[in-house]
Amino acid sequence: MSRSYPARPIVGVGVAVVGARGVLMIRRGKPPRQGQWSLPGGAQKVGETVAEAAHREIREETGVDIALLGLVDVVDSIRPDDAGAVEFHYTLIDFAAVTGDAEPRAGGDAADARWIALEELPALHLWSETLRIINLAHEMWQAMGEPGPSDLASGD
Repeated sequence: MSRSYPARPIVGVGVAVVGARGVLMIRRGKPPRQGQWSLPGGAQKVGETVAEAAHREIREETGVDIALLGLVDVVDSIRPDDAGAVEFHYTLIDFAAVTGDAEPRAGGDAADARWIALEELPALHLWSETLRIINLAHEMWQAMGEPGPSDLASGD
């Protein structure tokens, strides 16, 4: 199925990897929102669970392994073209996660990958839903006592 002008929504995953350094972000290398900062993530593959997709996408785009904290929210991203036809429609399943001390490196669809301090996020002019997901994920991380990957069960 084509990603532009799809016959039905495409399921995607996004992951807010949070920690003491802030949130792990990528600069998008492809449309939609090419060149903009975003949470790492991407389309789910057939035969893959959303959790498996989250792990794969983070590994591909940032080179780090994660431990999932849980589901944050489900968001629809619907982008019409100038004529009003739906050019992109993603149903995004957003997770919160933590990782170890590995330094991110951009790969896959990401042009850049790095830790961004929460106070630096407004300067990135993020999509309002991305900012909301990051804030919810950070609250989840804090409410859980700021766990690291070794504090979580390995079967996420």
